[in-house]
Amino acid sequence: MKFRRRFATPGRLSALLSAITRRFGFASESTGRTTRDTDSSRWTEPEHPERGQRGARPSSERVPDLDDLLAAPAVEPSGQGGQPWWRRFQWRRSGRHRLPLEVAGVLASTVVLGYLFAALVLFPAPIFASHRSIPRVLGLQEAKARDALTAAGFGIGDVEREPHPTAPAGTVTWQDPPAEVVAPEATEVALTVSSGPQRIPVPDVAGYDAEIARSLIEGAGLRVGRIESTQAPTPQNVAVNTRPPAGTTLNPGTDIVLVVSVGAATIRVPTLMGLSVDEARLALETAGLALGTTFPQTTTAAAPGEVFYQDPPAGTLSAPGTVVNVRIARSPR
Repeated sequence: MKFRRRFATPGRLSALLSAITRRFGFASESTGRTTRDTDSSRWTEPEHPERGQRGARPSSERVPDLDDLLAAPAVEPSGQGGQPWWRRFQWRRSGRHRLPLEVAGVLASTVVLGYLFAALVLFPAPIFASHRSIPRVLGLQEAKARDALTAAGFGIGDVEREPHPTAPAGTVTWQDPPAEVVAPEATEVALTVSSGPQRIPVPDVAGYDAEIARSLIEGAGLRVGRIESTQAPTPQNVAVNTRPPAGTTLNPGTDIVLVVSVGAATIRVPTLMGLSVDEARLALETAGLALGTTFPQTTTAAAPGEVFYQDPPAGTLSAPGTVVNVRIARSPR
């Protein structure tokens, strides 16, 4: 109990710690007290703040011992000189330095709160977004491509439809970002879907020579499947129209029919009944027409080898070069 009462006051504790530091050569630079030179093991004196020079310690001055301090009455520290050494190293914040720190703290708190409000309320998103590899959907139908991207955790961005020369309609021809790219989860992938091959309008070749009309059709990306003749008030071997008609859009390489004029119907078809094949051909060529197909058919309407049917019939007005088809009688077996 005596020991506790003896060291109970803060003044005695402060004095005791100060004595220990002086005894072992430790002191704060702010106190201006003696420090021990570790190299020379001698007592050194700091410079006097007013004179700017070192002062010698009087040889008669004795360093207080612990017994002297313990026997001294307890004195409460007051002012800068009475504070213990460990308190003198504390940073004393004055009002002049406190204001900038408080302003900086308020600004930092405002920025943090604003960021949290934007991240959690305005634009909610996971703090740590996982990254995944985007699957390859090129060549898939649009519906299957959507399912594959959704199953992988990605979204569907803009979907554009463009013609493609080889990809069937509805097939994905491009994706952005491309396949195998590592991207955050829920990234939107834009798709380009084929609308099929570029359709080509049939050119209008009416009035052109047949060969020129063929060149125009093939140059447009189409093909002339066959040529048909027709009677028209236009010169012979001139294109009249096409089937399908001009302006119809078709896939590249589609076959069309070119209709060519054989001239106006100014020649009457002669009668070929009862003539042989050679006689019928001669009669038609003399009239400016041509012999078409000869089909043998069993009948008793005419002698074997004779014509018993013709198309067009005799007396029909036809254009020059019109083809006449006939049937030849054949004897029954």
